[in-house]
Amino acid sequence: MVTTLSLVLAACGGGSGSSGSSGEVDPNGTFTVYGTEPQNTLIPTNTNELGGSKAVDAMFAELVAFKGENAQPYNQMAESITTPDSKVYDIKIKQGWKFHDGTEVKAKNFVDAWNYGAYAPNGQINTDFFSNIQGYSDVHPDDKAAKPTTDKMSGLVVKGDYEFQVTLNAPFSVFETKIGYTAFAPLPDAFFKDPKAFAEHPIGNGPMKFVSRTPNADIKLTRFDGYQGQDKVKFKDLDIKIYASQETAYQDLLSNKLDFIETLPPSALAGSKYKTDLKDNLVTGHLLGISTIAIPYYVPGYDNLDLRKAISMAIDRTQITKTVMNDTYVPADGYISQGIPGYRPGVCQFCKFDPTQAKQLFAQSGFKGKLTIASNADGGRKEPLVAACNSIKNVLGVECDFVPATDFGQWRSIVTGHKLTGMGRSDWSADYPSIEDFLNPIYKTGASSNDSVYSNPAVDKLLEQADATPDKDAAVKIYQQAEDLIAKDLPSIPVWDEKGVAAKSKHTKTVVLDFRRRADYSSVEVTK
Repeated sequence: MVTTLSLVLAACGGGSGSSGSSGEVDPNGTFTVYGTEPQNTLIPTNTNELGGSKAVDAMFAELVAFKGENAQPYNQMAESITTPDSKVYDIKIKQGWKFHDGTEVKAKNFVDAWNYGAYAPNGQINTDFFSNIQGYSDVHPDDKAAKPTTDKMSGLVVKGDYEFQVTLNAPFSVFETKIGYTAFAPLPDAFFKDPKAFAEHPIGNGPMKFVSRTPNADIKLTRFDGYQGQDKVKFKDLDIKIYASQETAYQDLLSNKLDFIETLPPSALAGSKYKTDLKDNLVTGHLLGISTIAIPYYVPGYDNLDLRKAISMAIDRTQITKTVMNDTYVPADGYISQGIPGYRPGVCQFCKFDPTQAKQLFAQSGFKGKLTIASNADGGRKEPLVAACNSIKNVLGVECDFVPATDFGQWRSIVTGHKLTGMGRSDWSADYPSIEDFLNPIYKTGASSNDSVYSNPAVDKLLEQADATPDKDAAVKIYQQAEDLIAKDLPSIPVWDEKGVAAKSKHTKTVVLDFRRRADYSSVEVTK
C-alpha cells in the first residue's frame, strides 16, 4: 500500500502518483476530474463528503495543511501556533493573504467562520468539530429544544488583525492537527453580509476560485493567481464533471475525455483488466480511510447485538476483496485505518468470517424479516455491497437486498436525516491523520457523522479523557480503549480498507493521489 514518493511528487498533499506522459506542460490547460453531486452548498462548515470536498478543498486554505504519504501537518495560513498547556492556543496568521474577492484574510475571518459553524440555528453539518472550544455549549446546547444563549463562543478572542486566541474546554493535544480540516477554513465578510448569495457563488482563499456550478453536470473552478500557499496549481482550469455512472466516467477517461478518476469501476477491476487498460496511466497511493456498514439503532429490530455479530461474521471479506475488488481493497479488522498511528490488528473480533457462529448468533437474535443495505449505487459502491448481501444471505438464510439511492448527495441526505430503513454504507476518509478523527466524529453521542446514532456513555467518557490528555502517546492509548468498547457494541461493521488505485488520462503528465482519495491538485501537470 505504501509507495515511496519522489521529491517532485511529494511537494504537498500526499499519496503516490503517476508520471511519464510525453508532451510539453501547459500552465494554462484544463484538468477534468470525476465527480459526484455534492450533498450541500459549497461552504466549508457544511461539507463533509467527497462530492463537495473536491471543490471546497481547492477553494479554501486552512491554518494547517498536510503533505507526504503520511500526511505530515505543516503551517499553511498559520504563521505560528503556540500553547503552554494544550488548552490555550495563540494563533498568528500570515499577512497579505487574500480572498478571491480581493479582501485580506484576517484573524476575525477565522473566528467569525468558526462561530458560524458552531451556532446551532445555522444547522451546519460540521458543527461538532468545534465542540472542543470553550463556550460551544452556549451556542449549541445539548438539548435541541433549548435556545443558544449567545452566537459567539467565549473561547475565541480576536487579539489583532493577524492574531487570535483559542481556549478549549480541556487540554487537547490533537487540536493543532485538527484545524487543518475543511471546517476550520476562514470565511470572507461577504459571506456574513449575504449567505444566500455566497452559496450561489462561493468566495474562498485557496489556490482555485469558483466559476460556476450546474447541478448534476459540473463544478468549474479556475486558478487564483494571487494565492500565496505552497500548494499552488500548475494548470489553469479545474472541471469537476458529475457522473451518475462510474463506468461511464472510466470509459471517458480511457477515451481521454476525462483526466482523473480516483477509484475504478468493478468492470475494470475484474481480472485486473485495469492494468492492461491503463499501463503507465495507473495511479497508486496510500489512503487513510475505512469502509463500514452502519446499523442504525433507530431501525426496528436492528438494536440487537446478536444480530450485529451474526451479520458481521457472515460477510466473507477476504473473498469479496479478492474477487469483486480484485485486491484493490484489504479486509478491515478494526475501526481505525491501517495507516493511522494507533491502529492495531484484530480489534474487531467479530470481523472474522465464521459461518457456524454467525448462524448460531442469528438464531439467538430472534430477528424476523428481511435485511437491507442501502447506498448510492454510483462510484462503484453497489457491487461489493451486493456481494456482502449475498454472503449474508448464503450464511444466515435470510433475505438481504441492496437498496440504491439516486446519487451520492441524496444518499447522504438520507443518512444525516436519520431516514435509513436498514443498514447503510458508511465510509470514512481521514480529515486529518489522527486516531481521534476516526472516533469522535463517528461514535461520540450526537456527533456529526454518527450514522448509526450510536450512544455509549462509557465510550463518550473515554473519548473526553483522551481528548483532554496533553501527552499524545498517552492519549492514543485511551482512544484505543474507546475503540475496544466500540468493537464490542458493533454500531457499524468494518468491512474493508481501500489501497488507493486511481487512473489518469494521457493528457495528464503527473498527478498524486492524496491520503483522502483525491487528486492532489498541486501535483498536477497537464500537457498541451
